[in-house]
Formats: sequence, structure tokens, C-alpha cells
Amino acid sequence: MKVLGVLQARYSSTRLPGKVLKPLQGFPMLLHQIWRLERSSRLEKLVVATSSDASDDLLAATLEEHGVSVYRGSLEDVLDRFCQAARKYQPEHVVRLTGDCPLTDPAVMDEVIALHLDGDYDYTSNCFPPTFPDGLDVEVVRFACLEEAWREATLPSEREHVTPFIHSQPHRYRQGNHRQVDDLSGLRWTVDEPEDFAFVQSVYAQLYPVSPAFGMDEVLNLLKRQPELSQHNRKFQRNEGYAKSLEKDKPLLNDKE
Repeated sequence: MKVLGVLQARYSSTRLPGKVLKPLQGFPMLLHQIWRLERSSRLEKLVVATSSDASDDLLAATLEEHGVSVYRGSLEDVLDRFCQAARKYQPEHVVRLTGDCPLTDPAVMDEVIALHLDGDYDYTSNCFPPTFPDGLDVEVVRFACLEEAWREATLPSEREHVTPFIHSQPHRYRQGNHRQVDDLSGLRWTVDEPEDFAFVQSVYAQLYPVSPAFGMDEVLNLLKRQPELSQHNRKFQRNEGYAKSLEKDKPLLNDKE
């Protein structure tokens, strides 16, 4: 298999518990994201990597009822869970996605994958630096490099967030970044807080009934007409979860000094 998508998701989110199954236009939020990703012309298969913890039983059952491939592994060691989910399929490249992005745009994802393959990179994203709205993040990694990270990564941030071991070593891994002319990184389209979900609900209410396959441009046009929509959740920090993981690294890093 050339390109596999692995979507991380769990029910026990700390800031908005159960968000992945929150109803959005009649279906669980995560299913909307999966259906959007399945419109990709580059992904050969998509699997959801969730945990084997009882808290994720309902999530796994719901996805399987809708024909979604599910892998269940470690709750805390997300790198292990992610790598094991991919290992079954032995792909050349893996696309890392997270289950809090119901506005994800498959066209943007396909652009990142194309850059990765055409440039023969080990790791490619649209995150360093980010120029797309938060919630449209895409990371593509060569599976052989992912397995190296799985064997060697030790810091909490590296185990909880899958790719830091790789993207923090540009001298070791050849890296590409997909960026656009307009910097839209200040826009928050991810769902971590109740205000985030309220924003997504408003977007779906207006765009989904007309065009279920709406993309980034349609959302941007909506925000031009109704700029007040994007004010509700602007107070939150981008990648707050990763920042918390970096705090966990400090005692280990201090021990090495």
C-alpha cells in the first residue's frame, strides 16, 4: 500500500468529553470528518486508531456499525497505537490525522500528500510554519521513519503526539512544508472547547444542507459574510495539548543535563 490514513480519536477528551460523538447535522461529528476524508483521491485506506480502554467502547462500536476500520491500542502511548494501526497494512507512507477536525478539507490533504510524494520527503506537513486554519493540519510521514520513532522516542511529547521525534530532527529526516500565500493560521476550526463546537455547528447548519462536500473556500466565504462567527473561539491557544506535553518533558530533560 502506498498511502494509508490513520485518524487518532478517543472519547475521553479532557476539555470536551465525548466530542467525537457529538451530534452534528444528525450524525456523530467524527463520522462527518471520516466522510470528508474519504473524498480524498490520494488515500488508499483510512483506519481510526482509538484506545482499548473501556471509555472508547462506544466510539469503536459506533464506527464499526458504519463500516469504518478501527484499531484499538494504548490510551496513553499514542505513538505505539498509531504505529501498530499502520503496521497491519505495511504502507510506504502514513497520513496522520486527528479526530477533532470536522472541517478538514480533503483537497488540502491531497496537496500535502502530493508534495510529500513528489519531493520524496520523509516528513511533510502544512504546520511548520502553519498558514492554514487550525483544524486543517495534515502530516505525512514515511512509514520506515515512523517505525524509527516508535523504537527510539522516549519523551512524553514524542509518545503522545506521534511526530515530534521526526519533525524536530530536520538534519536526520528530509522535510517539506506546504504553505499558501495568505496566512490563515489565526483562524480556529478545530474542536477542543464548547465554543469550538458551537462554531462548527453554525458552519454546518449553513453549508452542509446546500453542499455536504463544502471545503475551505466555502467556509472562508461564509466568514466574509458573517465575520462574527469566527470571534467565539479566538481566545484559545493553538496546539494547547502539545504545549502541555512539552511541560511533561522538562523533568526528563533536566535529568539528562
